[in-house]
Amino acid sequence: MTNSQLPDSEQVAMTNTVLEANRKEQQEKGPDLRHVHAKSHGLLWGEFIVESDIPETMKVGVFAKPLTYPIWVRFSNASSPEKRGELKSDKEPDARGMAIKLMNVEGEKVLDDEEKTQDFILLNHPVFFVKDVKGYIDIATVKSGKATPELMKAMKPSLAIAQEMGSKKISNPLDVEYWSTTPYKLGSNPIKFSVKPQHEVETSTDESNSDSYLREAMVNFLTHQGKDAIFDFLIQLHVDEEKTPVENPMKEWKQEDAPFVKVATIRIPSQKFDFDERKRLDEGLLFTPWHTLPEHEPLGSVNLARQKIYQELAKSRREHMEKRMREPQPYTVVQDEPRE
Repeated sequence: MTNSQLPDSEQVAMTNTVLEANRKEQQEKGPDLRHVHAKSHGLLWGEFIVESDIPETMKVGVFAKPLTYPIWVRFSNASSPEKRGELKSDKEPDARGMAIKLMNVEGEKVLDDEEKTQDFILLNHPVFFVKDVKGYIDIATVKSGKATPELMKAMKPSLAIAQEMGSKKISNPLDVEYWSTTPYKLGSNPIKFSVKPQHEVETSTDESNSDSYLREAMVNFLTHQGKDAIFDFLIQLHVDEEKTPVENPMKEWKQEDAPFVKVATIRIPSQKFDFDERKRLDEGLLFTPWHTLPEHEPLGSVNLARQKIYQELAKSRREHMEKRMREPQPYTVVQDEPRE
């Protein structure tokens, strides 16, 4: 079981190429914003309750004992900022993200910037749109109009998945199933995971009138209606490289081949979250699949690239935020016009 099938030198070179392109775009569109998943629908507190009756083979890492971990959960649109000061409207189809940060997690971590956290990153689509880090570069080449006919043909499957991911319209982020898309370790076994809502959501928000109707829908459910959001955290075990490939996150692990097993419950209590201090905390948090115990280490080329890209972009974002506070900038630099 390898972490990437690309030669190490190619993996590193291509990761650096993607990082520099992302850093350039981040500087142009909003250096203090996330490069992707910039628009948050809310940062929520809750608990991650590990089940007591899971199979012995799955009692690894955070699932080893029936513990309850405090968590932060962030729901977001996947897209980058459109330009400085302008985030994509919720009315436009987009992929949606769910990021979970467990706290009070004991044990040595892969990264040393957070001592007691374990992050799980998910999208509302079961597969990813590129096979490896090279796919990011090839997609960018296609978008630039410089792709050869051969590359255009080769990238058709990736473009089709990206189109499907980006065309999703939802009513409430709390009413959606999310998937890891890429594989991870569970001890010595590769796995994928999913988060599926137990609760029923009745959405009354008028989508046509608000660019932030998804946040409003969550406020309505959790705050105004006073309801809890309950999710199942599910795991699929690797079967073989044909049915459940580790190195090709573009291929779905079918449930009939690798059944989902519930290992934890996520409970997000009724709460107020739509206020400035919570939004500031939201902007300061870093979610990465590499905030992890070694037992849950990410697998594959895409995840390996994320380790450096997420860290470097977050570092740049935080440095810019600190610099902006130390040395205020004129309006011509800030350009903080709201969406009309």
